[in-house]
Amino acid sequence: MDKASSPVVAFDEMLDQEGKVRSHYEVFNAWLANQSAESMLTRRLDADLNFRRVGITFSVAGDQAGTERLIPFDLIPRVMPADEWLRLDAGLKQRVRALNMFLHDIYHDHNIVRAGKIPPKQVFMNAQYRPEMQDVDVAEGIYSHVAGIDIVRAGAGEFYVLEDNLRVPSGVSYMLENRKMSMRLMPEVFARAKVEPVAHYPDLLLDNLREVAPRGSDDPTVVVLTPGMYNSAYFEHAFLAQQMGVELVEGQDLFVERNTVFMRTTRGPKRVDVIYRRVDDDFMDPLSFRGDSALGVPGLLSVYRAGRVALANAIGTGIADDKSTYLYVPDMIRFYLDEEPILSNVPTWQCGKPDELSYVLANMHDLVVKEVHGAGGYGMLVGPSSTQAQVESFKLRVRANPSNYIAQPTLALSTVPTYVESGVAPRHVDLRPYVLCGKEIRTVPGGLCRVALKEGSLVVNSSQGGGTKDTWVLEA
Repeated sequence: MDKASSPVVAFDEMLDQEGKVRSHYEVFNAWLANQSAESMLTRRLDADLNFRRVGITFSVAGDQAGTERLIPFDLIPRVMPADEWLRLDAGLKQRVRALNMFLHDIYHDHNIVRAGKIPPKQVFMNAQYRPEMQDVDVAEGIYSHVAGIDIVRAGAGEFYVLEDNLRVPSGVSYMLENRKMSMRLMPEVFARAKVEPVAHYPDLLLDNLREVAPRGSDDPTVVVLTPGMYNSAYFEHAFLAQQMGVELVEGQDLFVERNTVFMRTTRGPKRVDVIYRRVDDDFMDPLSFRGDSALGVPGLLSVYRAGRVALANAIGTGIADDKSTYLYVPDMIRFYLDEEPILSNVPTWQCGKPDELSYVLANMHDLVVKEVHGAGGYGMLVGPSSTQAQVESFKLRVRANPSNYIAQPTLALSTVPTYVESGVAPRHVDLRPYVLCGKEIRTVPGGLCRVALKEGSLVVNSSQGGGTKDTWVLEA
């Protein structure tokens, strides 16, 4: 793992080294062996039709036509035994607990900076650091109420954290809809496999949001704040609001009066206690951030700072999921929790350090290079699958602004069986479990499994041609 050029064979999650089916896949494999090509094709077409009917589509950034696309759903689930999930679950909760402690610390006493565990520049010169949040006490000390932690398997099957998503992590609606589709298309094998449920996620989310309402709110009003119907994740915003039974609002539906946030309704103004926001920091309040924003609520920050409304996730969480901050998370766990990390980071080079920059430039053809604020598969280079011209062009970008990039080894992500045009074949996957932080830290077993549908591809993002799978965590 410490050399970019070290060849690593992808870990097969269904078959062991002798080609035998692993025990947790036996029930599904027996069912699959009895399915004809025609029945599998029929199921795939049925899934596509139903996803279109429900409106589960997304738009790609930069698409001038604004075309709505269907995220391909793969019929074959990713199956995980209970013991693997228990270890992963413990590591996720440990990591998110430390990240929340880090956020509280950097917006209050700066102990981790004073202790020399993280450079001051990494925090206070970071574009995601919000000085407006300094000394603001957020409800229950929770900054990231919903976290999506991207997990990969590599080497002999070890789990690694690829990145942390703490601002407005998306994709949970696909996790829930994929499960519905599995139960619809494969009810008999789903029942026999004894799969842990995920359908209660919206209930857990609503409980968590209500738990952080301002004190004195006996029956708190929760809303979901969306940028609007033209946002690429609008389906998810509407879906979660409907599933939780709360209002979906835009900035124009809210206003501030008497240091309180109100929602416009047909029965007159109604106080809002908790805002589950799917709008980025910069657009939340035109009086405090971008003055040209029409997506936020003027005066919202002053109400928030006064503790009279809760925002999930908190303003300023971006500093903790910046890809350059990622390197320090293991040290955060040791510093705040006095524990060793259960889940490892992927080895990472910081291009802002001259010696590490030299290594990255010399070995870029073997590395994955990412912008520290990039997302969705954009602003990155996968060296082994890029042309020499693309590598050279990317080197110019990195040299022009080295601190804006990190680099990692090209991991051979684990593979799972996937239904493709040629039949069933292995494809590389990752996993985004969702971690909910209220008075307790909770998860649902599984997460959003993304799959690279192109043979040999390691890029699983839907914007780059990837699809999704259901994740079956088996009961203990």
